[in-house]
Order: sequence, then C-alpha cells, then structure tokens
Amino acid sequence: MNEIIIPVKEPPGTLAAVSESLARARINIEFIEARVVGESGIIVLRVDRYDAALRILRDAGYRAVTEDALVLDLENRPGALAEVARRLADARIGIRSLRIVERAGERSLVALVADDPDAARRILAAELVGGGGT
Repeated sequence: MNEIIIPVKEPPGTLAAVSESLARARINIEFIEARVVGESGIIVLRVDRYDAALRILRDAGYRAVTEDALVLDLENRPGALAEVARRLADARIGIRSLRIVERAGERSLVALVADDPDAARRILAAELVGGGGT
C-alpha cells in the first residue's frame, strides 16, 4: 500500500488546499491523517490514483514523498502488535510508522512502514495481506 506524506511548514489552510487540488483532478482520498506540532505538521494520504496525485501535489509545490506500507492482518488481541514489534526489533529493523487501519471482530489490519521493507516483508510474510497472510 503506497502512502503519500506531505511535510507542512505552515499548517493553516494547507489541508484545504491539498484536498481541493486533488478534488479538481477528480482524485478520491481513501485515507487521510493530518497532525500539527507547533508550527509544522504532516499530512498522510492514500488515494485512488496514486501516480496522478503525486504529480498534482508536486506540481502544486508540495514536497510530497512516498512510503510503501506493509499491510498486516493480525489477531485482535492484547500482545499481537507487541509480537510483531519484537520480531522486527530482534532483526534490528526499525519501524518508521504504524497505524491500525481497521478493526473488525477478531482481526485487525495494520499498516506498517519499516526502515528495511524487504527484510520486514520476509519476517512478517505470514501476516501480510495478499502476501501469504491469513
């Protein structure tokens, strides 16, 4: 799953401008997370037309970067996430970002961005959605 990350230096109005730019190009936002810390912020997006969105945002002057998130299907129970984090830590693979995307009954979908995505993919193969997971 590809995510677009936009660092923001002056947050007021940026979310409106970003979403309007994508709307004009008829790009649908499927996921968005925005955070502000002091005078800086970050916007994380998943969209239906990834390449077009990246081009639109860069043309509009945003320093949009991308990350390839691994999507994990985990059991929805205490400790499931800790086990994943420990396996990566033991392999000396850093976690850059992690978020629970959806919780449904006994399962949770988790998006994880690792310092070494290929190594993380090998270690977490059994949990990957569409890559040998459940």
